[in-house]
Amino acid sequence: MKKTGAISTTVSALFWVALTYAAWRLLDWGVLNAVFRPDEPACHALERSGACWGVITEKIRPLLFGRYPHDEQWRPLLALPLMLLGAGALLWRPWAWSLRGVLWGTGLLSATVGMLMHGGVAGLVVVPSDQWGGLPLTLILAGLTMALSVPLGIALALGRRARWPWVRWACTAFIEVTRGVPLVMVLFMAAFMLPAIIPARFEVSLLWRVMIALTLFSAAYLAEIVRGGLQTVGSDQFDAAKVMGLSGWQTQRLVVLPQALRAVLPALVSHAIGLLKDTSLVMVVSLHELTGALSLSLGGDPQWRPYYLEGYLFVAAIYAAMCLSLSRAGSRVERHWLATGGQQ
Repeated sequence: MKKTGAISTTVSALFWVALTYAAWRLLDWGVLNAVFRPDEPACHALERSGACWGVITEKIRPLLFGRYPHDEQWRPLLALPLMLLGAGALLWRPWAWSLRGVLWGTGLLSATVGMLMHGGVAGLVVVPSDQWGGLPLTLILAGLTMALSVPLGIALALGRRARWPWVRWACTAFIEVTRGVPLVMVLFMAAFMLPAIIPARFEVSLLWRVMIALTLFSAAYLAEIVRGGLQTVGSDQFDAAKVMGLSGWQTQRLVVLPQALRAVLPALVSHAIGLLKDTSLVMVVSLHELTGALSLSLGGDPQWRPYYLEGYLFVAAIYAAMCLSLSRAGSRVERHWLATGGQQ
């Protein structure tokens, strides 16, 4: 026992020594020897002994806004806090909202952001969606995809448990086929196959084709998460609702779904975080969201191209902040439901 304890103590000590050394090296590289001003000769003189954070200062506009016209970038700059405030209001105090309030708030926010980004009203210059990019595009893709895929996923989950065989088969086939295909393939099909299928008079922009693909893909996974929650609701709940005179839809809406969604809340939050990160894959079909905007801004500039690492660390920090916020919001909702027994 003494020998085992000595080995454990030695391993722990070595771990903390290695961790302290790594932390010191990171501090030395990232702060003490770093260059924070956009001075490429000073960065080059470091010879990678320190970080060149000046690349972020130099490329902040194309990194955050992609190919959006320079003179109109005040519009996505205004749309960003609107989206963040709207998401914060919805995620951090969801129990203060009614369903009607959520629908109206989401619709109003989407219309306002769409008007700012696209233009064509109030004297704003039209900016086609293929010029949108950066952080606003990431938030638009993640937010709208989640908002659209949640009701579709719930409908698919209920359809998979429906009494009618043809509804069950159709929903099951869609879910299994969609989950069996990589997301990259779905994006390529939306970008290159749909234009060949859709008649020319019904032309749909690349952004909306990708949005549809992400929504369908997300809904298939959400359907299985929700179906798992539905299986936790006992048959006695249905009997009690029937005794109270509730219709089938009222039973689902007022009794079954609240319990099912509460049971799978951690899985729903995890899916939302995964969906937020999956938006980075749209760069393969030439939509330059936050990660794609980084490649776009540095790829054509040989002067600043060597400093990709600092750029990716900056982008990673933004993603980490957004994912942490989603995780904290989910924990707040879960604690609220536990404290109130699910009563709104």
